[in-house]
Amino acid sequence: MFFEKKIKHLVNVEKAEKTFRENMQDEKLEKKDVLAMIIAACIVYVPAFLIVCSVFIFFIWLFFLRFT
Repeated sequence: MFFEKKIKHLVNVEKAEKTFRENMQDEKLEKKDVLAMIIAACIVYVPAFLIVCSVFIFFIWLFFLRFT
């Protein structure tokens, strides 16, 4: 990396990861948090998956099925 020394100087990665782990251990999930995360993931990933599939289907149609 070009700016590896500057990044290490500005952000101590080990210290930041340790602090993050400590904060996550102290934080307990509530009853509906897992369901909310699953719904949020579906809202994000399903449209992206549909777009990618539609692009593949379009190219398959364009190259193979257009003249049939």
